[in-house]
Amino acid sequence: MIKVMSKNVIVTGGSRGIGEAIVKLLAESGYNVILNYNKSEDLANNIKDELKNEGYNIEIFKADVSKREDCKKLVEYSIKKFGEIDILINNAGISQVKLFTDLTDDDWNNMMQTNLNSVFYMSQEIAHHMIQRKKGSIINISSVWGIVGGACEVHYSASKSAINGLTKALAKELGPSNIRVNAIAPGIIDTDMNKGFTVEEMEELKEEIPLGKIGKPIDIAKCVKWLVEDEFTTGQVISPNGGWIII
Repeated sequence: MIKVMSKNVIVTGGSRGIGEAIVKLLAESGYNVILNYNKSEDLANNIKDELKNEGYNIEIFKADVSKREDCKKLVEYSIKKFGEIDILINNAGISQVKLFTDLTDDDWNNMMQTNLNSVFYMSQEIAHHMIQRKKGSIINISSVWGIVGGACEVHYSASKSAINGLTKALAKELGPSNIRVNAIAPGIIDTDMNKGFTVEEMEELKEEIPLGKIGKPIDIAKCVKWLVEDEFTTGQVISPNGGWIII
């Protein structure tokens, strides 16, 4: 029997890594979840089947959130499916390691379109709905590189830093409508995004982290769940990173 509660959530880029962990934890906590994917249809269907078989309420929707029209369709589908949307998790994103002097216009534009514009499009589409209802929560998945910058990832760092600024400004603007906006800036997390590192490099990174370990996707998902359920935190950029970066 499907467990239904009043909170409905969209998770962009929810078919793998941090997004998958967020989808599973929130669904298992009783939230009605729309899992957005773009290319990973098989993975999305596997997650949907797994959770539905366990009695949780989840639907999937294909959309390229770097495109305004796809974002509009995703929000319209979600509202039609669940009646209202309480929470938006902007998780979709890409990374690229490349020397700044080698970056092309296409590299830069693709990074900004996928990482930053998707947050703008999705947040704006859902904000109209949330403002009318005078409640809601938006959580943007940023990166520690958006706080301190990462060499050979200038365009990635810039996109994530912009997300942090967007988060703070939007929190001020939407606060009077009882809408909370926060960002999570993970440190090194064990996902496919870090597959470019060798085992030796990952061990070296681990030695730099005071807690002595690499983060797991579930660590970020738990932080998301706390922000979803908290009612007095807004405009914050929280960085779960094991003490690697302390500011």
